[in-house]
Amino acid sequence: MKVPLYQAKAEFFRMLGHPVRIRVLELLQHGPVAVRDLLADIEIEPSSLSQQLGVLRRAGIIVSTRQGSTVIYALAGGDIADLLKAARRILTELLAGQYAILTDVQENEPSSVPLPAGRET
Repeated sequence: MKVPLYQAKAEFFRMLGHPVRIRVLELLQHGPVAVRDLLADIEIEPSSLSQQLGVLRRAGIIVSTRQGSTVIYALAGGDIADLLKAARRILTELLAGQYAILTDVQENEPSSVPLPAGRET
């Protein structure tokens, strides 16, 4: 059965939709990282990290290699790093826009709030 592209994209983003997975990808965008270093940076239980690494590995987003007793993970391709950079730019622009709106609201807020009718100070 053929899956529509929009549905495949939704599944892809759903797979990425976990904070630990995003953090792993952020750490891997700078190059391969040993599991022990991922554990030190993310500070979660080894079994939880292993589960999230498995999701990313099964999706083909990361690959693992073994060097002696050390398992090292890396991004399978550079497109994920580009996606993370694009997400950062989008979020920065959204937050900057929200900050501008908040600043505008605060600057235009009256210095004193009128009391309801019938009340005097």
